[in-house]
Amino acid sequence: MINKKAFASMRKEIEVFDSLREDLIKTSRDLLKLSKAAIYSIHRQKISEANNQLKKAKAVIKKLKALIKKNSSLATVGAYSEAMEEYVEAACYYGFIKQNKLPTAKELGVGTIVYLQGLCDLVGELVRKAINSSIDGDFKTALKVKKFVTDVHEELMMFDFRNIPVRRKFDSIKYGLNKLENLILELKLKNKIK
Repeated sequence: MINKKAFASMRKEIEVFDSLREDLIKTSRDLLKLSKAAIYSIHRQKISEANNQLKKAKAVIKKLKALIKKNSSLATVGAYSEAMEEYVEAACYYGFIKQNKLPTAKELGVGTIVYLQGLCDLVGELVRKAINSSIDGDFKTALKVKKFVTDVHEELMMFDFRNIPVRRKFDSIKYGLNKLENLILELKLKNKIK
């Protein structure tokens, strides 16, 4: 005999999970948009605007964590981890620009893998910052970025990432660092920096 109540209970469980998952995806999209907007604001040197966007992002993260408390399996949804990585990238970029300091995973309230993936993505934004700063004649910022990326790369070299997704993102840091090294070399050859 089939226990029809057990099947009805499982259907209800799946329905509730799907509903929570949809809420999580929508809320994750809000976090993603705010984080991308903060990065864009930083690039345009609108730091207070970026700060406001990051404050709103923190409020969205609280909503996401409340949803995950209802069902811990929601933490594995791709939209959630992507949004959290983008938040890490934005918060780290803000920390680098505004406070000359990289916030830790603990300070941001995220797990190690999410933090490392967001940090790896940050390098692309920093390469853009260094290039744009050089175009504007701000060569000190280009040097500062290059040193920072070198330091991050050296720290991440000590990890054994094996074949997890952060490995591919880490590999991209090498390309960003190579661009920065070429930029600094060009600036030195043109006597723009010592």
